[in-house]
Amino acid sequence: MPLDPVIRAMLDKAAALPPMHAQTVEAVRGGDLARYALVQRPEVGHVEDRTVPGPRGDMKIRIYRPDLRDGRPVVLYFHGGGFVICSIDTHDGICRQICRRAQAIVVSVDYALAPEHKFPAGTDDCLAAARWVAEHAAEFGGDPTRLALAGDSSGGNMAAVTAIRIRDEGGPDVAAQLLIYPVTDHYSAGSASYVERGTGCGLTSETMKWFWGHYLNDQSEGAHPYVSPNRSQNLKSLPPAYIVTAEYDPLRDEGEDYARRLRDAGVDATHIHYGDVHHGFMPWVGIIGRSEEALDAACGWLRDRLNID
Repeated sequence: MPLDPVIRAMLDKAAALPPMHAQTVEAVRGGDLARYALVQRPEVGHVEDRTVPGPRGDMKIRIYRPDLRDGRPVVLYFHGGGFVICSIDTHDGICRQICRRAQAIVVSVDYALAPEHKFPAGTDDCLAAARWVAEHAAEFGGDPTRLALAGDSSGGNMAAVTAIRIRDEGGPDVAAQLLIYPVTDHYSAGSASYVERGTGCGLTSETMKWFWGHYLNDQSEGAHPYVSPNRSQNLKSLPPAYIVTAEYDPLRDEGEDYARRLRDAGVDATHIHYGDVHHGFMPWVGIIGRSEEALDAACGWLRDRLNID
């Protein structure tokens, strides 16, 4: 399918800007909030920032509640940004959307970013956050027996890796994982979409390599299953997964491959592919037509998996 014309216009306008991989980390981070300025931020029942203990000290989380009823399921959300940029502030909009549409509590995690904190710092934070949420969910109206992991792009990587680490390292129980155009393999895998969709689609293959260069201590770590879930030799006994991929995305093939490998391992994995959108399309409700459709479908799946009336 041809690329959505609204997306094409957005990409054409952005083409005049220097690519991320040609800038410093500080410069790219400086434009984070501006890139998300038009994302809708719908009202939810209650929003609260907290600090919780992490492996290197306190880390920030943001809790979104659809209302103040107790016993709501909890979706733990990990933001994207290539392990290097973005924050719980840039992803405030999509967390609010999931909270409203799934009628679940969403806990967004401000995990450690590279290059200041390289692998495995971010995934250590995400695992600690999952354990903290499971232990303390009742304090903010959550039901710890109905916990989902979710994230987009590198946050999808964090969600997938956290699910694997929980299985390998023990608890808590996870009912579902929502992986939105996730990073599931290192660029050295050489997927066709890195070439076919590596330029002109927003996220580029060169920018992904720039992200990987900051995240890993050495590129040989790309073979580690807690870096590249697609390299895991054991994907059995993982939570049911809903994986969203976009056609105009260098990460297209690895997301598709991960869904296939999960199914081959006996995991209930639903793969939804959108043929006319690019990496990062999901939060743009009201601007990109597919965004609302994709969010509704993903949140409908969460409602089913988490038994939300």
